[in-house]
Amino acid sequence: MYMSVIAVESGAETYPELAGARVVVTGLSIILGVDLARGFADRKARLVIQTAERSPEMVELTALLASSASEIALIDVPFSATETPTHFAQHAAKNLGGIDTMINLVSVTQTELNAVDTLDEIEDLIVAKLGPAREVTEVAANRMALTWSEGTILNAVVAPAPQTARDAAILGMLRQALAAMTADLARRWSGDVVRVNAVGPKATTLDTMSGACLTSEPDIAALALYLASRKGRTLTGHVFDAEGVARRGC
Repeated sequence: MYMSVIAVESGAETYPELAGARVVVTGLSIILGVDLARGFADRKARLVIQTAERSPEMVELTALLASSASEIALIDVPFSATETPTHFAQHAAKNLGGIDTMINLVSVTQTELNAVDTLDEIEDLIVAKLGPAREVTEVAANRMALTWSEGTILNAVVAPAPQTARDAAILGMLRQALAAMTADLARRWSGDVVRVNAVGPKATTLDTMSGACLTSEPDIAALALYLASRKGRTLTGHVFDAEGVARRGC
């Protein structure tokens, strides 16, 4: 199924129904989400983007997206006590008049994997990574349900390929938590035609029979576009494998 999902046609003519779609992206950075944001911008979507990064490269990227997107707003502040995921999602929905698609990008670095040893530290890392994504997902899904919008939400957690059994164990726990979260949210909102899927790290280095997985940013971008399109409206509650996407900046 993975290869059929990501083997999409190239060019902005694909998924014309996404023109004018109200799309929210969180966690964008220069090393994560560029292809995804450009994919929606090239299809004339209306974008609200959250990033914790302030750099000349981000300014250039925003200008590039603005040249093709139907509309774009950039919120360049990290989630915090003053700019919570809930406040951001509410602001984005008000700005766009609703939300059709939300993609939450979460990056786990090798440095972060190396920094945890105890079970409590691993659990704290998982909460830190998945907590904001869950919060913003719940607000967006609630808004979609209240406005009778058939929407899709994708939580994409990317990490370096595990180098050791220790890395694999940590990422395995993260993936299990992500899968449980995805199943719970998909079930909760299924009656309101709100679909929730995820991309999670392929934790094991030993399983070579699990099938194809996402290995690059363009793969994740293609999946997000597919899920946001009419073709993806039957998929919810799935966790797609990704391996080695977060190679740079780790």
